[in-house]
Amino acid sequence: MFRKKIASASPKQDFPYWLAAACVIAAFLLFRIGTDEIYTQVMATVSRGIGLTIFVTLVAFFLASVIGLLLALASLSGSIVLRQSARFYIEVVRGLPIIVLLLYIAFVGTPLIVAAINAVLEPLGADPMRTRDFPLLWRAIVALMIGYSAFIAEVFRAGIQAVDKGQIEAAEALGMNRWLRFRLIIFPQALKTILPPLGNDFVAMIKDSSLVSVLGVADITQLGKVYAAGSFRYFETYNVVALIYLMMTITLSLALRRFERSKEVGGQS
Repeated sequence: MFRKKIASASPKQDFPYWLAAACVIAAFLLFRIGTDEIYTQVMATVSRGIGLTIFVTLVAFFLASVIGLLLALASLSGSIVLRQSARFYIEVVRGLPIIVLLLYIAFVGTPLIVAAINAVLEPLGADPMRTRDFPLLWRAIVALMIGYSAFIAEVFRAGIQAVDKGQIEAAEALGMNRWLRFRLIIFPQALKTILPPLGNDFVAMIKDSSLVSVLGVADITQLGKVYAAGSFRYFETYNVVALIYLMMTITLSLALRRFERSKEVGGQS
């Protein structure tokens, strides 16, 4: 009987009590921020990192999407060299924790890149580049870009493979070359499948962008750590930090769900 009730319940009947509870907690914290001097000071300090967090997320996600698309196309290529190279990259990168990749790029990869650049510059008589000339901010962006490109590549690959082969064959019969088939037939249809998981990856990157604080990049988390260490107000500080991240991620997640539902309704009509 209980199972029948669960099966017959529709999502529309399920009131989002979790969202109501989250809104109550957020309202309480916002009230404290507006009335409590300590919370106000924490918010004023931590909020300076919001812009940097958004910048890191947008730049890293855009670059990761471009590389992910190229990797997806390489993994579906007719060349075994491209397929295996793309597979190697994807599997290795997906097997590494983001924090390990971040530290590796920052303290191992960057010195190797600088050494390679200097090997080219020195014979030309140019001034050598130093490792510290490569900002920690961009080391963090490169690490997030590499880490997420492997996951996004799988999203693109699955979306491309979901396109009906009959339409691709029809495009070939019309004389379309490979680029036209991809641009006009494959990619627009694959995009419908790709957008929801791509949106989820973007939300995940907002959260993972907090890892750049281990490099001392002044994002939300780093500013919170510095303030808490200096004032010993850990409870208030991390309440505010958590509130900022939750407001960004939950708002974006709800917007993505609404977009998906509108797409479904549009598709049914």
